[in-house]
Amino acid sequence: MNILKILILFIVLVFSLNHELVSDFRLNTGDKVSSEVELMYVKGIKYLMDNQNANGTFKGSNGSGPGVVGLCITAILAHGDDPNYGPYRNQIKNGIDFIIKNQDKKTGYYGGSMYHHGFATLAMAEAYGALNDKRIGKSLKLAVDLLLTSQSKNSLGGWRYTPETNSADTTISGACLVALLAARNSGIGVPQKNLDKALTFYKKSQTNDGGIGYTNAYGPNNIRTAIGILVYALAKKKGDVLKNATKYLKNQPGKSESHFYYFSYYNSQALFRTDPKYWAKWNEIQINILKQRQLENGSWSGQNGTPFSTATALLSLALNYRYLPIYER
Repeated sequence: MNILKILILFIVLVFSLNHELVSDFRLNTGDKVSSEVELMYVKGIKYLMDNQNANGTFKGSNGSGPGVVGLCITAILAHGDDPNYGPYRNQIKNGIDFIIKNQDKKTGYYGGSMYHHGFATLAMAEAYGALNDKRIGKSLKLAVDLLLTSQSKNSLGGWRYTPETNSADTTISGACLVALLAARNSGIGVPQKNLDKALTFYKKSQTNDGGIGYTNAYGPNNIRTAIGILVYALAKKKGDVLKNATKYLKNQPGKSESHFYYFSYYNSQALFRTDPKYWAKWNEIQINILKQRQLENGSWSGQNGTPFSTATALLSLALNYRYLPIYER
């Protein structure tokens, strides 16, 4: 056997071991993942794979939005397979390509709305350092700069539908703030003053019973409160805001039918970070509900379109794997 053949065999062996190590790491980062969750997750990923367009977008309502593409890619990454050599590498690459190619190279805006920009930025932050793609760091930095510039123009310290808007709400601000926290976690510089400014907006939006309102301290619900809990927990800010919001959330119904998958996405993370034992009980119930709602083709169908519903359903299960940095406690 000549040296070239030996070298090729060695490279193949390294790649194989790398994939095995990643899989072992994924399965050992938390409690053992049940075969039930694994089957649901793989079926969901297969649906996304089968329904991804050549340009990286996904078939179905809202599937061409950069934020939805970002959530789909994040859901695939959250399974823990090697993104460079694993079975889903092409789907991940195509989604990242789409997000980068459609970014405004001057402003850094991914487009669609600040919802989309926030979720797309989150995906890039989770991909940064994991993928062998030098474009990601540059794109992520531009996206973060857009978030910071937009916030600097906002008197409330948050974000709303467009980068120029001076009003703010706690749902869009949640997508943007989580993205900033994920970017900072990945090594991108994010000033603490900007994070504190956004957190103050949530504090001012908290009602006397601990819930989080929409644009001010009025009309709280479980979705917005879960978002508020998550951003405070990710920012490692303990205190009355987090404590009272968590108490409020636990006293609310365990689901929100009008935005079921959106709520599940945030509620799973909020409970996981504030009360692991409570999350474990909720997680068992959630697994059963998602098992019943998963369609034969592996998708979940909801109000915001099948790609979004499938991605957020998968991400609500992703705490069982705990592979991505954003899902580490």
